[in-house]
Amino acid sequence: MEEDKRNWLTGIFEFIGKYRGSMIGSVILAIISVACGLVPYFAVSKIIILFLQNQADAQRIGVIVALALFGYALNRILFSVATVLSHKSAFAVLKNIRSSIAEKMIRMPMGSILGKSSGQYKDILVDEVERIEFPIAHMLPEFTSNLLIPVAVFIYMLVLDWRLALSSLITVALGMIFFALMMSGYKTRYAKYTAACENLNSTVVEYVNGIEVIKAFGQSSSSYEKYAGAVRDYRDYTLDWYKRSWKYSSAAYAVMPSVLLAVLPIGAMLYSKGSLGLSAYILCMILSLGLVPPLIKVVEFLDNFAIMEQTEGMVHGLLTAKELPQPSNPKKPENYSFEFNNVSFSYDKTEVLKNINFSIKEGTMTAFVGPSGSGKSTIAKLMVRFWDVGTGEIRLGGKRLQDISQNALMDSISYVSQDNYLFNIPIMENIRIGKTGATDQEVIDASKKACCHDFIQKLEQGYKTLAGDAGGQLSGGERQRITIARAILKNAPVVILDEATALTDPENEDKIQASIAALTKGKTLVVIAHRLSTIGGADQIIVLNDGEVESKGKHTELLKISPLYYKLWQTHIEALNWGVGGKEEDAC
Repeated sequence: MEEDKRNWLTGIFEFIGKYRGSMIGSVILAIISVACGLVPYFAVSKIIILFLQNQADAQRIGVIVALALFGYALNRILFSVATVLSHKSAFAVLKNIRSSIAEKMIRMPMGSILGKSSGQYKDILVDEVERIEFPIAHMLPEFTSNLLIPVAVFIYMLVLDWRLALSSLITVALGMIFFALMMSGYKTRYAKYTAACENLNSTVVEYVNGIEVIKAFGQSSSSYEKYAGAVRDYRDYTLDWYKRSWKYSSAAYAVMPSVLLAVLPIGAMLYSKGSLGLSAYILCMILSLGLVPPLIKVVEFLDNFAIMEQTEGMVHGLLTAKELPQPSNPKKPENYSFEFNNVSFSYDKTEVLKNINFSIKEGTMTAFVGPSGSGKSTIAKLMVRFWDVGTGEIRLGGKRLQDISQNALMDSISYVSQDNYLFNIPIMENIRIGKTGATDQEVIDASKKACCHDFIQKLEQGYKTLAGDAGGQLSGGERQRITIARAILKNAPVVILDEATALTDPENEDKIQASIAALTKGKTLVVIAHRLSTIGGADQIIVLNDGEVESKGKHTELLKISPLYYKLWQTHIEALNWGVGGKEEDAC
């Protein structure tokens, strides 16, 4: 833990990559820039001294003014170049952090990912990472330069007169005390601020995603109140924090720049006693004015240290989260059969599967049925290794899933779930995700097999139509057919359909079932059944109940030996009859 605290800044800059040279260059240019910015102060003091010594003439004044203007111009030019370089480095860090998080999430168990809300991930990936852009782009070059130059100026003032040099720090020290009071307890307060921000993000995402349900069921008042409450909590905490800080901040900004309050009277006293020369007095007075602005910049950046440390802690926590172990010597499955040997699995402390045993032969169709919550979808997710089993083992082609690399496993399986997801990119590209590099014609052929070519053609831009956020431009059945088209295009030897046809339009169900049958011919097909009428021809039906295998067999066998399957079948038939009756009644 101590090492993490000590190296948090190093942890951020590990993501800088090839822009390390740009960042170093920005620091060097920023230091030179601030040094050039002090040239006008020296020039003004020199001009004043020349006038007091009655040595001023147009030529001398002109040269000094030209040097002052050159120093100022060089200050602005170098500062701009340094800022450009530092911003390139900052955006590279942001991009690399976000890419690392995205890659990390692929390697994490689904349980770890689902343990956080989408608002929390949005807060880390977008808001928290974005907060470090300003500190990286400005803090390192400007903090370094604005700290080193005042130190150098102060040393020079010590050489001129140590008494005036020390007097210039009186108001600076008072200002620092006020800043310290303002920053007291910052870490705790920022953690609470972040929690309020996460709660706000999660509530906003939940409210927006559920707006249709909220309206349909008249829950707008209670749901809006939850949303408004999160907004109020965020507002109240932020405002209270600012109110506490304002008085110290105002005092610091009022006192700290007032260096002449000490330098003028002390210098005047020393000059009147003859212990301070006029040139040194004027030069120290002018330089003291140039001492404070860089120091104020330094103090302002101190706030960013806490922000960066907090963000790095969140990023580090996510990037060091537990991953699914990958084999050091990956093996390839000898075939595409599955075996579950004494498999048990729990979500947190809730046991979902209990000592499951079954086998699936290569090239056969196996269906899982059972009441809601019996563990059907969990089995499907374990087969694609979204999680590792608690006890027991799963084998694919005689090899343990843990001994097969994630890429090899994913290449072997097409997984289609009921909770399908489309990206807000053209439909053509959404389908092409199934096979990178597939031609347009291959995508269209897969779409025809999945019975989605016709409705795609009717869209305003056809296959170029954007699917919308999470596929929101399409109906549930249309989204499912597109995800089935992905699986068809992928053409993997194992196909797992996790209630993938649950929302399929009734008029297209027969077509999709036929296309799936053609697709899966000679392949290992696993179906989590939603409609029992679609699995009558399965080679094996496994009935689950409360996380255990209740019975196994073919459809006709299970109707005789399994009371649970018989009940499920009767319920399914009654639902079909009710649906037909309803349609006939409507027709009348």
